This record gives sequence, C-alpha cells and structure tokens, in this order.
Amino acid sequence: MSAGKDAADKAFARGAHPHLIDGARTVDKASALDAIAEALSFPDYFGKNLDALYDCLTDLSWLPPGEHVLIWAGSSALKEQDPKAYLAVRSVLSDAQRALGPSGDRTDSRRLTVVLPD
Repeated sequence: MSAGKDAADKAFARGAHPHLIDGARTVDKASALDAIAEALSFPDYFGKNLDALYDCLTDLSWLPPGEHVLIWAGSSALKEQDPKAYLAVRSVLSDAQRALGPSGDRTDSRRLTVVLPD
C-alpha cells in the first residue's frame, strides 16, 4: 500500500477529510501550487502565489467542517528539483497548519493537518 493511501485511510478512519497530492506532478512551485489547489478544491479566485496559498489554506470555508488532511505523497520530487520552492511551499503549509491548529489564531470549524508520508 502506498504511503499516501495509508495516510488517507488513517485520516478517513478518524473522521477527517483526506486530500491527496500526487507528488510526481509537483516539479516546480507553480505545479505544487496547482496540485494543492486541486486537492483542496480551491475557489477560482486563488491567486497562484504563496500569499494566496496561505489565505486559502487558512480559510477552507468552501469545504465541510472538520479536519482536512492534506497528504503530499512524493513531496521529495519538488525538494530534489527545486529545493528553494520546496522550502517556501513547505513553510506556508506549516504556517497554515499552525494557524488552523487547536491553539491557532484562525481556528473555526475546520482544521488543517499536513502529512508528508515519505
């Protein structure tokens, strides 16, 4: 079983909403942003930059209440192709996860958990 599928099964089992990213498609910053936007069904107004990524990740109002688990299997592809882009995207994901965590400043009925299974 793939690491991404295993993480998705675990999220689903605890009542969370899993959202899978195919890391093989994330070879640069633009493709990583597109893959995240697709996985989380971002609205059309998503600006496709790091600030817009943070804004959408800390909103999620178009998704049902509950925990949303963003599973980025194969994130190492971007890390190898473009380490700077990987660190920038990873930083935004971490900041958003913290903001929507139990003690975060953007907490509502939705939480974000980021999983990099490999």
